[in-house]
Amino acid sequence: MRASRFAPPAPESDQPAPRYEIRFGEAAAGTATAEIWQVPSPATPQLKKARRIGGLKGRNLGLVEHRLLRRLQQEKIDGAALSSSDGAAAISEELALRLSLLFKTLAPMSNRERMLACADGIDNIGRQEAAYWLGMAMHRRNPRRILWALRVVLTEPEKRRKD
Repeated sequence: MRASRFAPPAPESDQPAPRYEIRFGEAAAGTATAEIWQVPSPATPQLKKARRIGGLKGRNLGLVEHRLLRRLQQEKIDGAALSSSDGAAAISEELALRLSLLFKTLAPMSNRERMLACADGIDNIGRQEAAYWLGMAMHRRNPRRILWALRVVLTEPEKRRKD
């Protein structure tokens, strides 16, 4: 008898998973920084050293710091202690996905209202949609266009509904 092509997936504990961590630090002139890094693991054999996925610093980080700390608290990580010193903590793939997308989207922005609208939108989109946008932003030749499109989708839905 031939083996089925569609074998049931192995239990999650047996499957290696990509590993991510959040790193806090200080940039020049004493501005705080937060970065998401993907670290080598058995699930990512092509990764030989840690790879930076996204980061945020200064005023933009200050605007969403409370969201960041709340999410870290949900994962039982003391974000306040980490952010006050140069520290790093392992985070789940789900959290890394959302924070990376948030950081990449907000990094070049300057309008506070639009930044808050984007942060709210990223909080409310589904996991698959967030993964789609992050994948597009990471693996395209020109990610600025992808992130611009995401910002438009997240900041102007009321305008499009009225038309």
